[in-house]
Amino acid sequence: MDLDFRPIVIFWACLALGLIALETLVPGAALIWLGLAAGAMLVLVVFVPDLPMFWQAVLFVGSSFAIVAFYWTRIRKTGIASTQPLLNRRGEQLVGQVYPLESAIENGRGRVKIGDAFWMVVGPDLPQGERVRIVAAESMQLRVERA
Repeated sequence: MDLDFRPIVIFWACLALGLIALETLVPGAALIWLGLAAGAMLVLVVFVPDLPMFWQAVLFVGSSFAIVAFYWTRIRKTGIASTQPLLNRRGEQLVGQVYPLESAIENGRGRVKIGDAFWMVVGPDLPQGERVRIVAAESMQLRVERA
């Protein structure tokens, strides 16, 4: 079979390669699926060269929706469970640990030093140096109780 280098074939080839290449710059899997749909259109116009541009566009949009729907229903749903679910949740990693208060809890607010960082804590009024147990992480502050 003789290769066909008509402008429409070149267009679909460039679009497919461009979208797949842009995937490296965009977080998450977004453009790869559109690139695959453009690749499918490339194959289609090579085998059906007289397909009108309107139907090419309709088929590209339809195949894009179908591929993205397949991804969302089949692939994304069955994601791999992490062996470290709290990896990027530093506050939640601290729940259950005991630390001395760096500054007294007054009016429900105080501070503890964990490593080289200071964390705001919320809990009952307690004096400086009192040991507290972290019971919850709420945004950028920790909820504590007397240990």
